[in-house]
Amino acid sequence: MIYEISHRTTFSYAWNVSISQHLLHLAPRDKPGQTILQHGFLVEPAPTISQDSIDFFGNNTTYLTVEEPHNRLNIVSSFRAAVEPMVVPQPTETPPWEQTHAAMTNQADPAALDALQFVFVSPFTSSLDAGAYAEASFPAGRPVLDAAIDLMRRIHADFTYEGGVTDISTPIDQVLSERRGVCQDFAHLQIACMRALELPARYVSGYLRTHPPEGEEKRIGADASHAWLAVWVPGFGWVDLDPTNNLIAGDEHVTVAWGRDYGDVSPINGIVLGGGAQNVDVAVEVKPLHEN
Repeated sequence: MIYEISHRTTFSYAWNVSISQHLLHLAPRDKPGQTILQHGFLVEPAPTISQDSIDFFGNNTTYLTVEEPHNRLNIVSSFRAAVEPMVVPQPTETPPWEQTHAAMTNQADPAALDALQFVFVSPFTSSLDAGAYAEASFPAGRPVLDAAIDLMRRIHADFTYEGGVTDISTPIDQVLSERRGVCQDFAHLQIACMRALELPARYVSGYLRTHPPEGEEKRIGADASHAWLAVWVPGFGWVDLDPTNNLIAGDEHVTVAWGRDYGDVSPINGIVLGGGAQNVDVAVEVKPLHEN
């Protein structure tokens, strides 16, 4: 599929901001099965400084400084991407989950060593209870991808998607207790569960197709930024799972960035001098153009 995607963020302030600085994770990345055909930013007022870079995880970043006094800042990221469905291994034929940690420490395999960094607790995935919740999906000897998919299915069944009841600071254990949240909560929850068992999992940010095929319901997370996770399978690599929608991510998911958790890939981080109270408005459009 070829997608045309637009992500507009508008900051409105009570009074003028004299200077603002922002770090953007809005430029999408190439990866297996995904090719970025074109990308561009529109920023109003125009930034004094605009500098592109690559972060530790290989994500595209843009640093902006706006020095013109403003009470409104508009940032639009637009791009076109070609996405192909990923071929994934048969879940029941993947290695037992207990073998994953040994595979990650293979000094001769750079991909395995890269996965190792996603085993450790990160600021948004700290939990005392996630391990206990995960155990039902990980009996001894169960294939790792089969277990991860079962965990995804349980999160989808046990938790209710409900906006406005959590924010990015809501602890995982509160989400576990109240059994509701949004896509970033469910991604963080499954990541915390996997890491509690010393299994690598990374947080993925991106977009989801807004127009489902005829006869199918619209996916949760459409018309907004979306979040899911990827789990590492020895001998294969990363497989993206979407617990919000209970599916293996395919050609309807468009990846922007990945990291340990939301903090590594927040779409826009920044500081402003002045401005007072602020309001943020976000609009996303994912438009499929045609099939490859």
